Amino acid sequence: MKTHYSKLTIFIAVICLILTLQPGLSDEGPVLNDDGLYQQPWFLQSFMELNEDLVEAKSNGKRFAVMWELKGCPYCKETHFVNFANPEIKNFVKDNFEILQLNILGSKIVTDFDGMKLSERELAKKYEIRFTPTIQFFSEDPNILKNKNPREREVARAQGYLKSEYFLSFFKFVNSRSYEKMTFRMFLKKSS
Repeated sequence: MKTHYSKLTIFIAVICLILTLQPGLSDEGPVLNDDGLYQQPWFLQSFMELNEDLVEAKSNGKRFAVMWELKGCPYCKETHFVNFANPEIKNFVKDNFEILQLNILGSKIVTDFDGMKLSERELAKKYEIRFTPTIQFFSEDPNILKNKNPREREVARAQGYLKSEYFLSFFKFVNSRSYEKMTFRMFLKKSS
């Protein structure tokens, strides 16, 4: 038996397929937020209190990280559309980390680990964030963090765009706490 589809039915099916494949329109892909930054739907939704975010991440069995981005940054976009589009990377990061996205030039007020309330821009200066994307990884103990200098609060930092294989390796480096014993370069050599 021959099935006959009208041109309208085929047209509607094609449009629906195109819409579901568009970046930012699915539940799993990045969406453009009000700051003009691409954001993963599974990123941390925060009240911008770093201490609370770290405690929540730890209670969920995850590590806490801050990802700094800038509107129009091509490498930030590539991080979302290439690195996080890879299911292996996305699943590993999503399962093991809570990511708070901040805008290097943003004006949202963030409460730092030491209780200081600063705009995103001021916080970026405090932590000497100069490139986007930059991902900061913090110690798991919030009590230690408040008394340390800003850069000493980090256990690791990924500055600039990392190709997919290095990006995943960096998250594995932090998740395994290998930073306690070796540099990232040593970790890469050991892993190869």
